[in-house]
Amino acid sequence: MRLDKFLKVSRLIKRRTVANEACDAGRVMVNGKAAKASVKVKVGDIIEIAFGQKTVKVRVLDIQDTTKKEQAKDLFEYV
Repeated sequence: MRLDKFLKVSRLIKRRTVANEACDAGRVMVNGKAAKASVKVKVGDIIEIAFGQKTVKVRVLDIQDTTKKEQAKDLFEYV
């Protein structure tokens, strides 16, 4: 699955366009490397997102095309 879509489906970022812009600005890293929105995300990948002064680091646990709000938190775990 594409990185921007995973960020939206997992609700780490609310909109796919915002996820795209964050990737283009270099604020998203996958496995320690700056990532574009088109990078394929796999189970076990570590994603780091810089939100201003705060950085969120998560591990991908599952990949689904769509999720309900309650199940979105099951797609990743905070590291």
